[in-house]
Amino acid sequence: MEQVLVTGGGGFLGKALVRKLLARKYAVTSFSRHHHPSLARMGVSQIQGDLTDADAVKKAVTGMETVFHVAAKPGVWGPFDTYYAVNVTGTRHVVEACRAQGVKRLIYTSSPSVVFDESDMENVDESVPYPDTYLAPYPETKAAAEKRVRKAAEQGLDVIILRPHLIWGPEDNHLVPGILKRAGRLKIVGRTDDRVDTIYVDNAALAHVLAAQKLRENPSLSGNIYFISQDDPVSKWEMANAFLAAAGLPPIKGRVSARTAYAAGGCFETIYRLLGITTEPPMTRFVAKELATSHWFDITRAKKDLGYFPEISTREGLRRLTVWLSRNG
Repeated sequence: MEQVLVTGGGGFLGKALVRKLLARKYAVTSFSRHHHPSLARMGVSQIQGDLTDADAVKKAVTGMETVFHVAAKPGVWGPFDTYYAVNVTGTRHVVEACRAQGVKRLIYTSSPSVVFDESDMENVDESVPYPDTYLAPYPETKAAAEKRVRKAAEQGLDVIILRPHLIWGPEDNHLVPGILKRAGRLKIVGRTDDRVDTIYVDNAALAHVLAAQKLRENPSLSGNIYFISQDDPVSKWEMANAFLAAAGLPPIKGRVSARTAYAAGGCFETIYRLLGITTEPPMTRFVAKELATSHWFDITRAKKDLGYFPEISTREGLRRLTVWLSRNG
């Protein structure tokens, strides 16, 4: 049984990945800040620690053949230093520990936001460059971390980088709850014909498992980056309404222009910074730009190199989400 470590194994994607790995007979250990009873029930070994603690990370990766670095600080608001500590310094600790402990493979979970340049991104592939500036600490620190992982690949560590976009499904603790809690207050931003990629959580987990398997079989894939998705770009507003419908809530009503949303985001950011408010503002400039643009990606490379094709359709995923929401309130 191959020994593997999943950072953030108790999180949304991390837990789905753990399930996939267990089903394929891997010996799985999770590294996270807290103990998770759900992982204990699966028989998963757990190590408590923080990514910012280099010694704790080094201890966690000892004896592992593959490390899946899934953990990160998400969100669109908060002190830059906090994002940097987890996403950049934490990733550096993982990379250094893997090299020091002789880990054979590292699968790193990145994000398409690292290349978002505030304009439409339609059917772009992995050759798209990083932008010069970022409107939020999350994409900026994830980009810095991704560059560090790419450097590790150049220095001999076998690495694959995955960029899943808008992960959703049962047990989602970010995207779907963020939409549901704003039910009745959401408005369409900009036009309605723009499309986005999403990915059902089990499909994202599958891509991670395939990446590790293919990297083992073909180390020449090391250093490659892959967009992964449902391979089915959809209207973001239709998708948001589908999430609302899954919870028995009414669809979005009303609309604001992209320019108005961006201006509002700038105002909110200024006010929140001046007052030291730590909760997420109703709108930010980054969110305004994301909501007003298309962003969907060519996953030909993932299909060819990894053999990745989404197993769970968007329709089936929404059915599963509806069932889960009805059971969990």
